[in-house]
Amino acid sequence: MNTRVTQGMMNNQLLRNINANLSRINNHQNQLSTGRKINKPSDDPVGISFSLRYRSENSANDQYISNVDAATSWLDYTDTTLNQANSVMQRVRELAVNASNGTNPQSALDAIKKEVDQLKEQMVTIGNSQFNGKYVFNGQLTDKQPYTSATAATDKVDQGQIQFDIGVGVRVAANISGDKIFGATGANDNIFRVMDDLSAALASGNQQAIGACIGRLDTRNDAFLQARADVGAKQNRIELAQSRLKDISTNLQTLQSKAEDADIPGVITNLKTDENVYNASLSVGSKIISTSLVDFLR
Repeated sequence: MNTRVTQGMMNNQLLRNINANLSRINNHQNQLSTGRKINKPSDDPVGISFSLRYRSENSANDQYISNVDAATSWLDYTDTTLNQANSVMQRVRELAVNASNGTNPQSALDAIKKEVDQLKEQMVTIGNSQFNGKYVFNGQLTDKQPYTSATAATDKVDQGQIQFDIGVGVRVAANISGDKIFGATGANDNIFRVMDDLSAALASGNQQAIGACIGRLDTRNDAFLQARADVGAKQNRIELAQSRLKDISTNLQTLQSKAEDADIPGVITNLKTDENVYNASLSVGSKIISTSLVDFLR
């Protein structure tokens, strides 16, 4: 049994086809103007799910990169500060060795004492170093000054760690406690205590006490070098993490581009094809629709 095709059915079908052609033209024009093949979820439901996942992963990766940059800055500043502390420590040892030879008059020892006292003040200043307004050597208590000149040898510093997330489930502590640099509170090799004792020995001309301070300085220097090596190891690890995160960022951006970006040459070709089809549908429609309706459309 044949279905009867009426003029109205033909007109409706023609209009549906013309609208479909216009929709395709509009879609390709949007892709061409935005440079993206996905401008709304309905354009590609599967593709939009991949795109959102890549965007989420890339955002998280950018945060890790930001954390790595912050940790790197903190460690670089710490290393610079430790270099200053090392210079002070070496100078104190030179003065102690010079004072221990037993040939210096008391006036010379007094002059050395004055320099040792000044070096201690400098070491206290280093111990109170701040990076971006935060005290570097006071653990998690970055808003509190760890050392004061008069009580530096007995001041207790916080040993909490400031950790940075540099990957999924990967954290690294970027700070180092002042105890590891300057010595534990009350310890025989606490650099502030050693310098206080050296100053007192120089004031009294006690050669034996001066000589004993040299050994204590060497003990502190060994521990200091271990702490500095730890900072260097963390810097190396951070650099490797930074390189890895940059590679991940590049890969995610490539995947996101493949999921979202339009193939411009292909879009132009499809747009031209759609325009030709649209013009052809209008031409055919002029023969199907009655003259009065064609005149109305014009």
